Amino acid sequence: MKKYLAFFRMRLMAGLQYRMAALAGLSTQFVWGTMEVLIYRVFWLERPERFPMGMQALASYIWLQQAFLTLFALWQWEPELIRSVRTGEVAYELTRPMDLYGMWLTRSLALRLGRGLLRALPVVLLGSLIPAPYGLRLTVSPAVFGLFLLSSALMLTVSCALGMLLYALAFHLTDTTGVLAVMTAAAELLGGAIVPLPFLPDGLRRVAELSPFGAMQNVPLRIFGGDIPLRDIPAAMGLQAFWAAVLLAAGYAVMHAGLRRTAVAGG
Repeated sequence: MKKYLAFFRMRLMAGLQYRMAALAGLSTQFVWGTMEVLIYRVFWLERPERFPMGMQALASYIWLQQAFLTLFALWQWEPELIRSVRTGEVAYELTRPMDLYGMWLTRSLALRLGRGLLRALPVVLLGSLIPAPYGLRLTVSPAVFGLFLLSSALMLTVSCALGMLLYALAFHLTDTTGVLAVMTAAAELLGGAIVPLPFLPDGLRRVAELSPFGAMQNVPLRIFGGDIPLRDIPAAMGLQAFWAAVLLAAGYAVMHAGLRRTAVAGG
């Protein structure tokens, strides 16, 4: 365990070093968040009774989405991991006294957290300065806020586990470009990145909520805004835990099945 903690700290510090990239991303995310809120505001003022979410809950969803973007965005790939499998450089990783899956999962968790910590607090502070109901506001009880934090941890686990499954497929496929493109598009639509899931048609919304994509940003961001009733939160978080366990087990099995048949040639 000490080896993984040391590796985690090293990768976390590496992610925290990209301050200029974080600053550029911060400005982009604040402008994008403002634009989204203004667009939804137009429709909300026109027909508020037709909105499936309250404006305050929706605004909080958008600002938290921008603040925690690097924690769940599936397009935040690490192409060097897939490239190392294709070129054979993964052989160097296999010489370390650590399980490859555990090492890559630790790396993914650390990098997402490192990049997220640099951007999250400024976006949260800026969003909080915007007048209600268009800014970020905490409207739930301390107990529900605690569930939001736990759900956010599950969101991060699901995101990293899904990414690890895709990295593991590199041991079985000659080119993962198509798989990555399809999974990214599915995550954007079914995960609530394009529009929050309550805005989708009922059938598609139900499919999205039951999918692993719906177990990512959709759950904690809606818990924070009070859009998921307290009685439904345990079921939503239980589904998150289910997908986290399934994806972790699937990624581990797929990677180790690939490692058993991997041969590295060269000198």
